[in-house]
Amino acid sequence: MGTYFDLLIPIRTSAALGEGAPSDASFLNAPTSESEEITLRNASYPALKKKGTLQNPAVMAVVRGSSYDSTSVGVNSPGLVTPEQINNFISNLHLLDQIGNFELNHIFAHSQRLNSEAIVAFVKALCKVSMSELQSPTDPRVFSLTKIVEVAHYNMNRIRLVWSRIWSVLSEFFVAVGLSENLSVAIFVMDSLRQLAMKFLEREELANYNFQNEFLRPFVVVMHKSCSPEIRELIVRCISQMVLSRVNNVKSGWKSVFMVFTAAAADERKSIVLLAFQTMEKIVREYFPYITETEALTFTDCVKCLITFTNSKFNSDVSLNAIAFLRFCAVKLADDGLACNEKSKGDYSCSQVVKDNALDGQMYIDKDNQMYFWVPLLSGLSKLTWDPRSAIRKSALEVLFNILKDHGHLFPQPFWAYVFNCAIFPIFTVDSKEARKEDSGSLNSGPMHPDGSLWDSVTSVVAAECLIDLFIHFFDLIRAQLHGVVSILVEFVISPGQGPSSAGVAALMRLAADLSGKLLEDEWLDIFLCLKEAAGSNLSGFAKLLKTMDGIEMPHVARPDDDIESTSGRGLTDDGSEDDNLQTVAYVVSRMKVHIAVQLLIIQVATDLYKMHQQSLPVNIVTVLLEIYSLTASHSNKLNSQTTLLHKLEKICSSLEISDPPLVHFENESYRNYINFLHDLLVNSPTMFEEKNVEAELVSVCEKVLRIYLECSGHGYASQKAIHKSRIHCYLPLGSAKKEELAARTPLVLTVMQTLGSLGRDIFRRRVCSYFRCL
Repeated sequence: MGTYFDLLIPIRTSAALGEGAPSDASFLNAPTSESEEITLRNASYPALKKKGTLQNPAVMAVVRGSSYDSTSVGVNSPGLVTPEQINNFISNLHLLDQIGNFELNHIFAHSQRLNSEAIVAFVKALCKVSMSELQSPTDPRVFSLTKIVEVAHYNMNRIRLVWSRIWSVLSEFFVAVGLSENLSVAIFVMDSLRQLAMKFLEREELANYNFQNEFLRPFVVVMHKSCSPEIRELIVRCISQMVLSRVNNVKSGWKSVFMVFTAAAADERKSIVLLAFQTMEKIVREYFPYITETEALTFTDCVKCLITFTNSKFNSDVSLNAIAFLRFCAVKLADDGLACNEKSKGDYSCSQVVKDNALDGQMYIDKDNQMYFWVPLLSGLSKLTWDPRSAIRKSALEVLFNILKDHGHLFPQPFWAYVFNCAIFPIFTVDSKEARKEDSGSLNSGPMHPDGSLWDSVTSVVAAECLIDLFIHFFDLIRAQLHGVVSILVEFVISPGQGPSSAGVAALMRLAADLSGKLLEDEWLDIFLCLKEAAGSNLSGFAKLLKTMDGIEMPHVARPDDDIESTSGRGLTDDGSEDDNLQTVAYVVSRMKVHIAVQLLIIQVATDLYKMHQQSLPVNIVTVLLEIYSLTASHSNKLNSQTTLLHKLEKICSSLEISDPPLVHFENESYRNYINFLHDLLVNSPTMFEEKNVEAELVSVCEKVLRIYLECSGHGYASQKAIHKSRIHCYLPLGSAKKEELAARTPLVLTVMQTLGSLGRDIFRRRVCSYFRCL
């Protein structure tokens, strides 16, 4: 390469001196500097005999074989060139003097005649010379740069292996110069690259020959690394011009095109974002078939680019329009027939793993299958449903489910499994897991995605409605996903927020109503098993939450004769640790209220579903319902049996002036629903009543309720035993709190009496002894 480099230096100078070419300043608008005139001695070359030829510091640098930088003039200048340097330079010029200017250009124009090794060495030398020309921040030269473009053009017909080696050198050169701090040089080299790329795009790319992507890659690299907004905007304009003018020939180059626009979508300059989006809009609207005719990965890059535009911080219209274009892409895919075909009806356990597009799902889709085009589109919209902006979340949800509802009939059943596992279920999985964590004692304020975004009530309602609409619409195709759908709706029901809970109840009831005639016995059983799992899922976490109360002492309650300094405004000692304890108790009370509301809501849903389909429910489902009622009633009774806990809560709630958790109401409602369900079995399903031995369970529950009431009134077995043990033969009057509790429990006792009165004479006679023991 050194031989070519030594030869190219005088060629560059000779051509510049002999051709009378325009000055570099005319290209770059860079100022030129002049030095004082010096006398040329010992020069025999005609071109150098002109007065002032070696006055130019640039020529002096060429003679020395070094690079010229005008900023170094006068600062540690090496002085005049040596005679030896002049003689070596003139000897080279004598050789070139035998060649005219026209023939001189043949060195570049006929460079395609060089062999494979020679052309690579020639290009390396030419790039080195051009780099030395462009190094000066004030007087760069572009002669060799223009020749690089010519040589590349002349040699583009070389075989793939050789041309790849040539472009590997040129690509590094264009990137290095494109990142130059000299804006004029960078702009000029990017424009030169554009001219070269336009010539490449005039040629049709052969199959499996991805060179378009390679020669456009310097644009991508400079777009990502350049700190100059002018260069980034120029690149966007260059790519836009090339694509729109040569769209028929773009094949593998689409990848680099979308990578440039993706970088532009995340740019800090609004003008660059809007400029890139205008081109993307035109490409998607007018040239969509060119994107999908290459390969599925090209469409994946297109979708990624649009999704990046949805994250634009400058204009919400750009974000919403990008989501709208994703829906437009779905319409075009369906119109172009990129959906169900004979091949897509087969097995989807293929060798290609969809890693970049699936949301943590290990699903296998053949990338050559036409259904593969839908993967990035659906997965991308699924990710957008957790965008921190409410408008984007809602729009992404609606567009995703509208696409599925409008075009789902084109999807084969195996692909639907992919859609649910990798696009739909992940939307709700994060929310439900965080909701359970919240309910088990976490101090988070609400369900949160790992990126910090929250789902509000509006988003939750929209999500539940969209899910149930889709499932009912395509039930025959996707009924295998019933368990997952019901689990999601149940998670909504037990979530802490009022909005999601209401949405989950409404969606679950609608599913049961609309599909009542289609659901099989096993599917009904699955629904009730999900409810049972929900009823018991948070009990262990709730028990851990209550244990935090064990180490909390009772707050000091002020009395009239207390020292004023020893009390705070509410009768609490002015102690920091006690303040922390009160905050903990306030949180526990809040969580208890939410927990009770969720448990009662589960019972209500189970009761409503039973009443809706009680005539057709088999024995195994009734067994599950009995377990749900029994579990909830036992849990409520256990809470009300913790005397120490209740006493602490009463005192602290009074001190904090907050309402007590409705524990008595929880217990009353749990037992009331339990008794009503057992009584309904007795009246409406006598056969099942006998088969499940419901009689004994009903009598036992009624007896339990009466014992609770008597213990509350002080006449229960435990109370009487305590009185006799202490040899006290008088009763203290009940306090106001106990009177209120008895009044609250009285309606449930009346329900028990009415239920016992409705039993048959034979049953009553058999069971009456147990009640007298209770009394």
